[in-house]
Amino acid sequence: MRIKAKAAALAMGLLATATWPAFADKITIKDVTGRDVEVEAPVKNMILGEGRQIYFLAALDRQAPFEHVVGWRDDLPKADPESYEAYLAKYPEIAKLPTFGGMKDGTFDIEQAVALKPDVILMNVDAKTATEEAGYIEKLGKVGIPLVYVDFREKPMENTEPSMRIMGKLMGKETIAEDFIKFRADSIERVTGVLAKADAKKPLVFVERAGGYSDDCCMSFGNENFGKMVEIAGGINIAKDIIPGTFGTVNPEQVIASNPDQIIITGGNWDKYVPGGAWVGVGYGADLKEAHRKLEALTKRPAFTGVKAVADGNVHAIWHQFYNNPYQFVAIQEIAKWLHPELFADLDPEATFKELHARFLPLDYKPGYFVSLKDE
Repeated sequence: MRIKAKAAALAMGLLATATWPAFADKITIKDVTGRDVEVEAPVKNMILGEGRQIYFLAALDRQAPFEHVVGWRDDLPKADPESYEAYLAKYPEIAKLPTFGGMKDGTFDIEQAVALKPDVILMNVDAKTATEEAGYIEKLGKVGIPLVYVDFREKPMENTEPSMRIMGKLMGKETIAEDFIKFRADSIERVTGVLAKADAKKPLVFVERAGGYSDDCCMSFGNENFGKMVEIAGGINIAKDIIPGTFGTVNPEQVIASNPDQIIITGGNWDKYVPGGAWVGVGYGADLKEAHRKLEALTKRPAFTGVKAVADGNVHAIWHQFYNNPYQFVAIQEIAKWLHPELFADLDPEATFKELHARFLPLDYKPGYFVSLKDE
């Protein structure tokens, strides 16, 4: 009888070990705004304040990136439909995930968020002002729901590493976060290390944000985001001293007067925002022949009249969403090849992106993220 009792007790113990979830511990996270936030981690349920946050979530949990997502903003199918369809094909359950509007446009439903009982709500730092004005942090705090800010858009070259470490702690994936950070740093150093030794002449570069999205020209970047990527890749961003913040506008006359050596236009498939728009549809599995055609059409606009970059064929398009995720190192490598082809003949940004997918992401790689008038 004793043997049977011991066996039964052992079996119950093994069952408990196998099925009972580990208890979360309360930890304090310092988010990218410097706020100390108490969170139970690893989190079991989270709300993504932006659907495109799946870019970094998937990099930390490639086996089950949506397992702990109980709701997300509705932007991914509109801002990056190809990636959304790829995730949907692999994880069809995401079609049933509750969706939210944006904090900045006032359509975020806090009552719905509370009803989903998340352990944490992730917000991009660009929603901070709207969040504070609506008093959401205090309202959520009263029901025990913490809000954590991350940033891959406003100051991505400064905040990507801390944001990935924050997510690593929240998800209990610190080791993967550090592996990703090292891969990113090593990939950037393959550009900066070469440039440091070469002392090459820096070309003037104009980056047009979302060219062709509207008839207006020209949205661009100041000394951050793609503007900073250009500087890291060995160029001079002509809008650095024109735009005081991360985002702004450059007049067509300023583009012509600057006479850039290189033009880089960010693009994507925005048919759900601007049906039939003139945007260049680069992205996951994009039709690069069609993207090339649309890129060439954008060079006919008045803002590019007589510009050296157009005359020399140094006009390129790159996936817009590099501006809003931790994969910017791939963009830096591609920009470096465009600006300094002689220095980076052996650098293969597409191979870097393939390695990123193979090591960290749940999706198979598909080309389509870059196109240039120099391409055959």
